[in-house]
Amino acid sequence: MKVIVSDCDHESMQIETDVLAKAGLGFTHMAARTQDEVIEQCKGGNIILNQYGKFDERVFTALPEVKQIVRYGVGVDNVDLAAATRHGVQVCNVPDYGMHEVSDHALALMMALIRKIPATVSHTRNRDWDFRKMAPIRRITEMTIGVLGAGRIGGLFARKVLPLGKEVLVCDLNKKDLESRIPGVRQVDMDELLAKSDVLSIHCPLSDETRNLINAERLKSMKQGAFLINTARGGIVDEEALADLLEAGVLGGAALDCVAQEPIDKKSRLLDMDNVFLTPHMAYYSEESSAELKRKVAEEAVRFAKGEPVHYPVNTL
Repeated sequence: MKVIVSDCDHESMQIETDVLAKAGLGFTHMAARTQDEVIEQCKGGNIILNQYGKFDERVFTALPEVKQIVRYGVGVDNVDLAAATRHGVQVCNVPDYGMHEVSDHALALMMALIRKIPATVSHTRNRDWDFRKMAPIRRITEMTIGVLGAGRIGGLFARKVLPLGKEVLVCDLNKKDLESRIPGVRQVDMDELLAKSDVLSIHCPLSDETRNLINAERLKSMKQGAFLINTARGGIVDEEALADLLEAGVLGGAALDCVAQEPIDKKSRLLDMDNVFLTPHMAYYSEESSAELKRKVAEEAVRFAKGEPVHYPVNTL
């Protein structure tokens, strides 16, 4: 089978080269992001290793040779899964490569928000030695921590914060019986999660169901002074509504590792808010997770090429 990397911005492809070569496979490395570029550059490819390139009905129709797409990462929102299934294309991802990194990043953002670490460091660096300017700061053990999306990463985050807060609430749109799977948490519906959480950490995938899930109405239903954290996907939170409520003082702060438009619009109001922390979609990153991702993407392609069962199917053919 012919393997094509539709696009990948990593500095080195040595890991993929080694894994594929061991199986007798090579690959062609392209730089296709738009639909037209994907169609032009991925002709003749059977297995596509994909990072950002868009695959939809038009692309699948134009590339009938494609039989598998393996996504560099967890989210597959740049691939139309229904169209892929109609065209007999197996879509795979790597859902377990950065679980600790993302949950650790969310935890770090949570602590920075609650303890107001960036603002404190900035004030102190400017020779302003006065902790009272950081008031009020609440005790973490008196706070309720909410987790929206309790899959691999959300579940791991919930386990990590269980010893920290007063209570950990979890809500998942698909999973049932979370309390037995994550002992110590309390499973609630969306309304209760928003109303009772002092901190809300988002860990659900982006889909038609979750796009703008945290909209203006739901943001207004959150607790006065609550903190919001999103290390999942941009597009889940209505960022304009979030900015409005932060400016109005309804919410205490927000920390976003991902936004709807990346890189973020330089005119975004969020960039100018002292109680908003933005990181450049890096929660997944460590040297170890990066290497694991590249290895697992290549190994999934090898399994498919050999006719073996894939480990991480996203759609069912």
